[in-house]
Amino acid sequence: MRFFLRLVALFAAAIGLAVLARYNPGNVVLFFPPYRIDVSLNFFVVLLLILFVVLYVLIRAIRLTQKLPARVIGYRRHKRETTSNNALRDSLKSLFEGRFGQAEKAATRAAELPDNVGVAALIGARAAHRMGQPERRDIWLASIEDNTPLKTARLITTLDLLVDEHKSEAALETVNELNASGTRHIHALRLALKANQQGKNWPEVLRLVRTLNKHDALHPALSTRLRELAYDGLLSDDSHDAESIARLWATVPGEDRVKPFIAMRAASAFNKRGLHGEARAIVEKSLAVEWDTRLLPVYREAAAAEASPALLAQIEYCEQWQVKAPNNAELALTLGTLCFKQKLWGKAQRQLEQALSDAESPGTVREAHLKLAQLHEAIDQPQLAAEHYRQCALATML
Repeated sequence: MRFFLRLVALFAAAIGLAVLARYNPGNVVLFFPPYRIDVSLNFFVVLLLILFVVLYVLIRAIRLTQKLPARVIGYRRHKRETTSNNALRDSLKSLFEGRFGQAEKAATRAAELPDNVGVAALIGARAAHRMGQPERRDIWLASIEDNTPLKTARLITTLDLLVDEHKSEAALETVNELNASGTRHIHALRLALKANQQGKNWPEVLRLVRTLNKHDALHPALSTRLRELAYDGLLSDDSHDAESIARLWATVPGEDRVKPFIAMRAASAFNKRGLHGEARAIVEKSLAVEWDTRLLPVYREAAAAEASPALLAQIEYCEQWQVKAPNNAELALTLGTLCFKQKLWGKAQRQLEQALSDAESPGTVREAHLKLAQLHEAIDQPQLAAEHYRQCALATML
C-alpha cells in the first residue's frame, strides 16, 4: 500500500513540475562581456541541478579516493581479526575434543592478532601440556606479560598444569605468587590444596581444608580423608620428641581428636615416644564417641605397668566395651593381653582363646597364638606353649 501511495505522490509531483515549467515564462540573462547569454528559467534550473549532481559526484569521488587507503587497511584488519577469531574458536573446539596438536596450531594462528595473544597462549599451553611438551608449554605461558589482565588466568593455568605434573615445589611458588596478587576464589584454593598436599605441607593443607569447608566447596568424605592424611603426615614425623608431639596434639581441634583414624595415629605417636598414659587417654576418649576396632592395637601397646591402677582401669574399660562388642576378636585379644600382664591367668586364657575363635585376620590369629604360648610358658605348660608357637609360625607364613 505504501508503495502505491509513494508512486501516486511521485506522479503528482512530476505532473506539477511539468505544468509549472510549461507556464513559466521567465528568462535568465548571463553577461560575460562582450558576450550575453539568454536562457529560459527552466533550462537554467536544469543546468543548476546537473551542475549540483556533477559537483556532488566529483566531491564524493575525491573523498572516497582519500578514504580508500584507510578502508583497505580496515578491510585487512577486519579480515585478520575474523581469521584470528575463527582460529581461536577452532583451537578451543579442538582442545575440548582432545585434538591437542590441532588446538596448538590453531592457537598459533589466533595469536597473530594482538588482542587474542593471551587467550591463545593459555590454550596453546594446555594443548602442549597434554601432549607432554613442557618446554613449549612454558614458552606459551611466558608470552603472557604480568601487566596484562590475564595475569591471574596465567597463574591459575600454571598452577593447574604444575599440580597435574606433580611438580610440588614449582606449584607452591605459583601459589605464593597467587596469594601475593590477592586471588582467593574457590578454584584457586582447590589447586593450592592439591599443591600443598603434593608438597606435604600439612599445616597449610589443614588450613585450606577448613577454608574450603566454610564455603561448602569440599565433599564431606574428601574433607575427612584430607584431614586424616594431614594429621597422619604431621604425627608420623620422626623429628618430633615427646614435648613437640604434645604441643602438636594441643593444636588439634577437639572434634578432630576423637576421630578414630586421627586418634589411632596420635596414640601410636605417643606410644613411640613413651607417653603411654596420653595414648591411653586419647583412645579412651575416641572410643567413648565412636567405636572403631583400629584403636585397639595401639591401646594394647599403651598398656600400663603391671599391678598398677592404670592397668586395672584399662581392664575395666575393655570389659565395658565388651558389652557393646561382645564377639570382637581384637577386643578379646586386648583384654586377654592386659589380663596376662596383670597375671590374671584364667581370665587371660579365656579371652585369648575367644579372640582366637573369633579372629578373621592372620595378624590377630598370629598375635593370639603368641600370647597364648607366652601364657602357657608362664604357668609352666611347655607342651601347650610349643603348640601355640608352632601355630604362630604357621600363621606367620600365611
